[in-house]
Amino acid sequence: MPHTMQRGFLLLACCCCCLLSLAPGWACPVRCECLPQLKSVSCSRKRLTSVPEGIPTETRILELNKNRIRCLNSGELSSFPRLEELDFSENILASVEPGAFGNLFHLRVLRLRRNQLKLIPQGVFHKLANLTLLDISENKIVVLLDFMFQDLRNLKHLEVGDNDLVYISRKAFSGLLSLQELTLEKCNLTDLSAESLSRLQNLELLRLRHLSIALLEDENFQKLSRLQLLEVDNWPLLEDIPPNAFQGLNLTSLFITFTNITAVPTAALRSLGHLVYLNLSYNPIGTVPRGSFRDLTRLRELHMVGTLLVSMEPQALSGLRQIRLLNLSNNLLSTLEETTFHSVNTLETLRVDQNPLVCDCRLLWILQRRKTLNFGGQPPMCSSPLEIQGNALHDFPDSVLFEYFTCQKPKIRNRHLQHVVAHEGQAVSFQCQAEGEPVPSISWVSPQHRMITSKSLGRVTVSSSGMLEIRYAQARDSGTYICLATNPAGNDTYFATLTVKGPSINGILDANRTSMLGEFNDTFHNDTRVFIKFTLDLKTILVSTAMGCITFLGVVLFCFLLLFVWSRGRGQHKNNFAGEYSFRKVDGPTSASGQGGARKFNMKMI
Repeated sequence: MPHTMQRGFLLLACCCCCLLSLAPGWACPVRCECLPQLKSVSCSRKRLTSVPEGIPTETRILELNKNRIRCLNSGELSSFPRLEELDFSENILASVEPGAFGNLFHLRVLRLRRNQLKLIPQGVFHKLANLTLLDISENKIVVLLDFMFQDLRNLKHLEVGDNDLVYISRKAFSGLLSLQELTLEKCNLTDLSAESLSRLQNLELLRLRHLSIALLEDENFQKLSRLQLLEVDNWPLLEDIPPNAFQGLNLTSLFITFTNITAVPTAALRSLGHLVYLNLSYNPIGTVPRGSFRDLTRLRELHMVGTLLVSMEPQALSGLRQIRLLNLSNNLLSTLEETTFHSVNTLETLRVDQNPLVCDCRLLWILQRRKTLNFGGQPPMCSSPLEIQGNALHDFPDSVLFEYFTCQKPKIRNRHLQHVVAHEGQAVSFQCQAEGEPVPSISWVSPQHRMITSKSLGRVTVSSSGMLEIRYAQARDSGTYICLATNPAGNDTYFATLTVKGPSINGILDANRTSMLGEFNDTFHNDTRVFIKFTLDLKTILVSTAMGCITFLGVVLFCFLLLFVWSRGRGQHKNNFAGEYSFRKVDGPTSASGQGGARKFNMKMI
């Protein structure tokens, strides 16, 4: 009986379908497939070169994809006013005339993907006020013209990617008052117009993929206050994120992946207090400094996969009070210490697989939580020490945790006293080498209680071997220096003293000569004004004064000697000299006195 009833129902259904298919207005076009109950006509893969005849006027879904239709003329589809979905994807459409979709007042979905369209003129989408999805991706469109979407006031999803786009007009998106999703990908765009994006004030999701844009400007997204998800993916020319790039946004999800940024954009993330999901995967970020995410107090997921990470500094994740998932897989991390986190109590999923992990006491916190912590099906493995290489962390029994996962406290070698006396301007160095497991980090504390590390820049630095280097000593450098060797097992200290005296005379000349030459070279290359300073101490001043006084007294003594000799000679000799000279008489008029003749000049010297 049940089988008989089933056969009856099947026969009745077939009869109904046949009746519907034979009903007036539902004669299915040749080579097409129709579903009258859905008022759907499918003519895909039929090698059609135009819209076929015989399509019922009450059709709501029309599929003409994967054919050879080259052109859509004005009014060609006006016979189907009840169309709701229209698919022309994967044809060879090169031209769509204005009015081609006229009279389609109920159309909600229009797909023109993968055609040969180079330009869509204004008016093509005229009167499509109810359209909610438009896909014009994978064409050859070069430019989006002003007002080309102005009639699509209810459009919510727009796909424009994989075109030859080089320019988006400033008013191209005018009229898209309801747009929620926009995808721009695989284009030739070299910049984003802040003015064009500012017209999408209701946008919630923006995908920007495979673009040749090298710079994000401060005002690019400033007017998109309702944007929830922003995706910046595959921008090989992007090397930096400016501090105000995300100003004005209230994002909950942010993707910055496959770019060439080399550091966590901490300043740019500062304004994203509502961020819940952050993905920075596949960027060459070598290290995460302390406090890189300190303003993202609501962040729950952080992904940094394949970023060439070498280290996570202590407190690198400080501020992440609600972190649930951390994915650091496929990196170069040798460890992940508990001090990296603000708190590990909220952590539920941890991915540190495909990292060269050193299994020592720094990973003990993961072992202690391995039964409740989710590793995403990819448990982390030990790469060293050799005896446990290749073992998964969650496989270790509790009884051997303190056998393998241990650390050795640092111990500074060669602890002989170092006391250096130097003159100002001399170079000074102090040795400090330590051993331990893991290898201790070396830092120094100055007499002014300032921490000096290998990252310190300037006149006083610490080399990679732990040596303290002072390039040219100054009097204020005098005092006791403390070497601090640290690892998770503890620390060790060592002291060295420095006394800096005033420069020697030879040192002054050499230092001044070197200073003048160096500053001359800097001036020659940098074209800057140089003020040369000569440093003189009290000894130098006294020596210079003494030399000047001796020279002056010698000159005075020599003068007195000359006067004495001259005075002695004057008392013994008396010399008289007398002379008379007569002018030669000349012919001519007499002088004014009226007297002529010879004139005499008398001179006498005693």
